Amino acid sequence: MPALAFVVEQLVQWKYGAAGGVGMFLLSIGIKTRSQRTASAGAVLLAVLLAGPVL
Repeated sequence: MPALAFVVEQLVQWKYGAAGGVGMFLLSIGIKTRSQRTASAGAVLLAVLLAGPVL
């Protein structure tokens, strides 16, 4: 399972740059520590990156 998370994080970072890596990092840390604020911050950052070209 950790290998899959690493691969997904690398793919996001490759496509969306450092901001995507930070978003994935915040999301994964928030889920592991059960911190809603951290997970939400990561999810919002990733959502903004994904919706950026549309907006």
